[in-house]
Amino acid sequence: MADAVSIFMSIGLSEQKAKETLKNEALSSTLKKAVEQAQGLLGSTSIDKTVGTLLYSMVTRLKDPNRLSFLTEYIVTRKITTELQLSAALDFLKSHPQENLDRHEFETACGVGVVVTPEQIEDAVELIIRKHKDQLLAERYRFNMGILMGEARTALKWADGKIVKSEVDMQVLHLLGPKTEADLEKKPKVMLYQSKKGASQSLTPGEANTEGKSLMEQLRGESLKFHKPGENYKTEGYVVTPNTMDLLKKHLEITGGQANNGICFLRYDDTNPEKEEEKYFTAIKEMVEWLGYKPYAVTHASDHFQLLYDLAVDLIRRGHAYVCHQRGEELKGHNVPPSPWRDRPVEESLVLFDRMKKGMFAEGEVTLRMKMVMEDGKMDPVAYRIKYTPHHRTGDTWCIYPTYDYTHCLCDSIENITHSLCTKEFQSRRSSYFWLCNALDVYCPVQWEYGRLNLTYTVVSKRKIIKLVETGTVRDWDDPRLFTLTALRRRGFPSQAINNFCARVGVTVAQTTMEPHLLEACVRDVLNDTAPRAMAILEPLKVTITNLPTSAQKEVRVPDFPANEAKGSHVVPFSKTIFIEQSDFREVMEKGYKRLTPDQPVGLRHAGYVISVQRVIKDGSGKVCELEVTCASSDSVEKPKAFIHWVSDPLQCEVRLYENLFLHKNPEDPAEVPAGFLSDINPVRNYTKTEDLKNL
Repeated sequence: MADAVSIFMSIGLSEQKAKETLKNEALSSTLKKAVEQAQGLLGSTSIDKTVGTLLYSMVTRLKDPNRLSFLTEYIVTRKITTELQLSAALDFLKSHPQENLDRHEFETACGVGVVVTPEQIEDAVELIIRKHKDQLLAERYRFNMGILMGEARTALKWADGKIVKSEVDMQVLHLLGPKTEADLEKKPKVMLYQSKKGASQSLTPGEANTEGKSLMEQLRGESLKFHKPGENYKTEGYVVTPNTMDLLKKHLEITGGQANNGICFLRYDDTNPEKEEEKYFTAIKEMVEWLGYKPYAVTHASDHFQLLYDLAVDLIRRGHAYVCHQRGEELKGHNVPPSPWRDRPVEESLVLFDRMKKGMFAEGEVTLRMKMVMEDGKMDPVAYRIKYTPHHRTGDTWCIYPTYDYTHCLCDSIENITHSLCTKEFQSRRSSYFWLCNALDVYCPVQWEYGRLNLTYTVVSKRKIIKLVETGTVRDWDDPRLFTLTALRRRGFPSQAINNFCARVGVTVAQTTMEPHLLEACVRDVLNDTAPRAMAILEPLKVTITNLPTSAQKEVRVPDFPANEAKGSHVVPFSKTIFIEQSDFREVMEKGYKRLTPDQPVGLRHAGYVISVQRVIKDGSGKVCELEVTCASSDSVEKPKAFIHWVSDPLQCEVRLYENLFLHKNPEDPAEVPAGFLSDINPVRNYTKTEDLKNL
């Protein structure tokens, strides 16, 4: 260890950095090779800090170890001398994974031999300043200087950034002079964008401009910048093999290069016969279609069971898998010793795997394991296990079933998937995804992870929702207090509102937690345009209009959509007796209260009347049970502070009200709910109220 630390310190690393590097076995091994190659090229000359820093940076970022000697040579011979050149070199290599490189093309791409003189920098900056002179003089130091630097970096790609910035600062100072007090005042952050109608509109910082964008464009956002078809190798962590480019070429021939405006598969992972139920698959497809999406094809992992088995046999033959007699618990966790069966002969594993298929072992007695270590430290993940449970699609055909770790990437490969989307918790499986495809020398798609969208006052984990159902806390997955899609649909949420909500939030790589009221706001926006409005009273208070005759009866026309009355209307009755909400009347006036009191009249929405209280009638317990009022035409009196809804001769309806399922905002957080989410159930359940209280 001491020798390695000394080697790393000799190229300019601090002792602490050198020791940290040693903790990463792969990194330290590659860095040692780079240093040895550099010393071989330099002979007796020592490696200076500039070269050492570039070597370290190159090793930490290089994805193809076969290019180590190639880049080391360019750094040591000082053909690559800056981080900017190194970044360009790494990008070029990433985009050109083939073995034979065009050196001239490579050197042009990363600026080898390009020298930018101070005079060239001065002349280029002067042209840029002259271009923006009028705006600079008008806005002075409130001008966005990043524009100047951006144009300068474009014009002087290989110049030293610090020298360019210094020249820009000097020429701006020469033009404008020192900053004044007015220059030091903060500039208000208001962004303008052009609307479809041509008018400029402002956006507050952080608010996305979604004008004119499709739903999928809004959903995709900046965080999921997908690779182009056939350019899988440009993805972070993608491993290039000698056969990669040929496999990608065949993939493009099959798919026709489709990506955007391509096709989308819905695949069910039905690899565990103990957990698969047809009702879940039916419900998922139903919800996907309810949201407005029609999958190009609905597939199942079980569609490929025979091919997956054949690939497992091939994996054993290639020496990448073995039959293991250890239980799964013995290989869980980090730094566990390898299985004693890891070096079992290939032919022996093939025979044992065939016996597994024929049902000659007890359940749990043996497994097929892959010879790899996953990113989370999991040693040799299981590829196949025995389960003597009939499968809901294949029946008793199989008694061995593949795991998700084995199945996911291979099904993607078999179906020629370009982008395989999954949530962030599967990121630790990305390396195994690439490894398995490459180990079998089959087309390797790309797994893209995105952050799961969470909501407060609920749980969205499948395991926890099942627990709620099993304990009888909720009726089923469609209980309206849940936030499953089937529950939201049952509650009456339009699918368009859910799509709009997701579009506003956007797809991010970070886990996001939102407040339910943001979703509810999207629901209101959609319902305002699609659901005809009706007046209803939940807690009725009888109101008798004393200055109308008993036989008084008229019809009031009410717009179906108050925000757009041209969309139609309906008629409701109006008579001497009406009902209002109890909360729309207060016997004692309070500051800020704008509705009905003994001293304050209120308008009746759409009726054209203003009512004033004459008498308050109470029952034996002192509770207000009726009001006697007089009414006047709204044209003949002062405009009231508020208008309230009402019903007359109402129809009976059923109203279901739902409280939050949980008491705390984050029921899964041990800091908020130490006893666990099941202890946080809201005792106030939903209730159904049936009364004669609705006008249609």
